[in-house]
Amino acid sequence: MKKTFSILSLITLLIFSNLAIKSCGSHEDTVSCFPSSPINVTLNLNLPAYYSLNQVGGWVYINEQQSGTRGLIVVRASDAGFKIYDRNAPHICPDNNTTLEVQDNIRVVCPKDNAQWILLTGQPTAVANVPPKTYLYNYDPSGKILNIYY
Repeated sequence: MKKTFSILSLITLLIFSNLAIKSCGSHEDTVSCFPSSPINVTLNLNLPAYYSLNQVGGWVYINEQQSGTRGLIVVRASDAGFKIYDRNAPHICPDNNTTLEVQDNIRVVCPKDNAQWILLTGQPTAVANVPPKTYLYNYDPSGKILNIYY
C-alpha cells in the first residue's frame, strides 16, 4: 500500500510539474520572457484616425490604455479580416530597440536585430523563426467597430 501510494504520488508530481513548466516557462509563439498583459481595445473605424483600416493593407499603431506593454499594430489583412500584432519582438526578450515597427507599408521590423515579417500575414522573412504575437478580435462591419482582446 505504501509503495503504491508513493508511485502514484510521484507520477502525480511529475505530471503537475510538467504542466507548470509548459505554462510558465515556454511559449510556442514567443520567447519565455515575453510580457503578458490584458488587451482590451475598441476601435471605431468611422473615425479619421482609423480610416486606413477600411482598406486592405492599411495599418495603424495603437498605444491606448490596455493595448499591451508597447502597443499594437493593427492591419487590415483582407476584406473580411485583420491582423493584430503585439509590438514586442516575439523572438528576443524586451530591451532597447525591440519595439516592432512597420517599414514601407509591407513589412514589420525589429530595429535591434533587423528581424522581419510580412505585414499582411506575419510570416517571418529574416532572422526570427516565429511570427509576431497576435490577438483575437471581433468585427462588426455594419457599425465598423473592431474589438481587440486577450
